[in-house]
Amino acid sequence: MSNQPVSSMNSYKYKPLSIGFGSAVFGMLILFGCVKDVDFKMPETICSSNLIANASYSEVKDLYIDGTVQIQQDLIIEGYVISSDKRGNFFGVLYFQDNPIDPTHGFQIEIDVRDTHLFFPVGSKILIALKGLYLGKSKGVFKLGGQFASFGNISVGRLPASVVDQHLFVSCDDLVSLVPQKIEIGDLKESYTNTLVNFEGLEIREDQVGLPFANAKEATQRSLIDCLDQELVLVNSGYADFQAEKLSKLNGSISGVLLRENNSYLLAIRELGDIDFTEVRCADVVNEFTSNKLFISELADPNNNPEARFVELYNADSQPLILTGWSLLRYTNANVEVSSTIDLSEFTIGGESTFVISPNAASFEAVYGVSTDFGVGKNSPADSNGDDNFQLVDPFGTVIDSFGVVGEDGSGTNHEFEDGKAVRNYNIVQANPEFDFTEWTIYNDSGESETINLPQNAPEDFSPGVR
Repeated sequence: MSNQPVSSMNSYKYKPLSIGFGSAVFGMLILFGCVKDVDFKMPETICSSNLIANASYSEVKDLYIDGTVQIQQDLIIEGYVISSDKRGNFFGVLYFQDNPIDPTHGFQIEIDVRDTHLFFPVGSKILIALKGLYLGKSKGVFKLGGQFASFGNISVGRLPASVVDQHLFVSCDDLVSLVPQKIEIGDLKESYTNTLVNFEGLEIREDQVGLPFANAKEATQRSLIDCLDQELVLVNSGYADFQAEKLSKLNGSISGVLLRENNSYLLAIRELGDIDFTEVRCADVVNEFTSNKLFISELADPNNNPEARFVELYNADSQPLILTGWSLLRYTNANVEVSSTIDLSEFTIGGESTFVISPNAASFEAVYGVSTDFGVGKNSPADSNGDDNFQLVDPFGTVIDSFGVVGEDGSGTNHEFEDGKAVRNYNIVQANPEFDFTEWTIYNDSGESETINLPQNAPEDFSPGVR
């Protein structure tokens, strides 16, 4: 490929280039530049037709109990190489899977050998004699290799070059064409770990467009996103041949080895030919909306049971409202700083519907006989003792609705609902960013400032979810 910047190209479809993954990325990959002067013994290239696999990947993984173990059994597994170190994006580790099409397991073996693509090319069938190798786990992922000892602890390290040809053999079978599994970011699962995968409809996150694949001599994470804004980490070596290439603004297909660190997934491409970004970017997804039809409809502090407290919101519009970016703020007593927040982003409230929030979902259901829409925690905006202030804020930071006066303790005021409740009058169909006492009917245990001195008990004096 030429050195022409991507930004001057019409598309982002590269000619195939093998990429070596030359960095010790997250404990799995070793920096290529750190080993340039090591004199490695290369394995023999003569193929083997004598070995026959006698174990499955599952059987091998079952040998691991609670720590690194040296395999004592005469076990042999076979697999198909899916990684390549030709361009510096992989180094010191060989990734392979149990089938060239629709694999069920992937594996990795760490080896102290350079230029493994010359001996174990992508698509070659390999056989691994496991006796004497070490099996371990790193960040939830199984790996094979040699012994690495540190302060008396044994873990899996790179298999010395001098013994690689005693354990790793190339089959005499012809190279096969690998078919990446087509998956989506939302479908990621453990069984895809260390297998060759393909994603359609991905693009580089907008704030990273035009950046190099990696910072020089540094393992670097970039972000891939789909049209649903789901994200996948693209991990690149600072020693890869393509390190300085610019990340495209276009959308398309990308293949690579799917890595994993516990519950986090990462993609490592083998070559720039694994990327085919030639389509226009995703259209902006508008999922943040404001509305003055959403407001606080009830605040509850039952006299007989603080576990039955709740906050109720109401959408007076006939259409549902996506609550992405919305939040409910609580200012405890006379505080002028936010004391606690409820993020409502995961929810949509139906048209002409309520949304009930409880600090104790189990107690709420036991008391009222219905389930809450959102269970939060103690000291949240849903857990007020009646003398706090509240604001309902839209995705753009605008206060849409308020209860009480920020900076004023509610005790003895016209916005105290201690041991009672504050109910929005039924004729109110629009939010108000400024508290207006005339829009509310407020019960408490004091009756100050024209409120009603009539403590309210749960469940009989409340009807959460009914407007």
